[in-house]
Amino acid sequence: MPDIRIDPFPSHAEFATLWTAAWGSSQAPDFARILPRSLAHIGAYADGRLIGFVNVAWDGGIHAFLLDTSVHPDLRRRGIATALVKEAVRVARERGAEWLHVDFEPHLSGFYRACGFRPTEAGLIRLA
Repeated sequence: MPDIRIDPFPSHAEFATLWTAAWGSSQAPDFARILPRSLAHIGAYADGRLIGFVNVAWDGGIHAFLLDTSVHPDLRRRGIATALVKEAVRVARERGAEWLHVDFEPHLSGFYRACGFRPTEAGLIRLA
């Protein structure tokens, strides 16, 4: 199992490498602006290399939001994403969140249900 770290601040290059591999996009978000506002963020490292990541955004109160769950494709299906999400849940609870929300594509339903998430009614407006 990789080294799971709470609130690491990887360089943009580290994020870009993981983001490109995990999402197939060379346009990694600018996490240097995002992470200082997050409730928490969790990184998975192997041999000093960022191989997984999840961000816990929040509203400044009791609601937190799981975003950008990512694992390098060469290392998927080894429990890394599950470990990241479970640590994110633990840290969010410890830091005062009472609700943890996650949006996901239908094919990820089984994964998030296995991590303890349950379906709810939600409203959504696509802005872009």
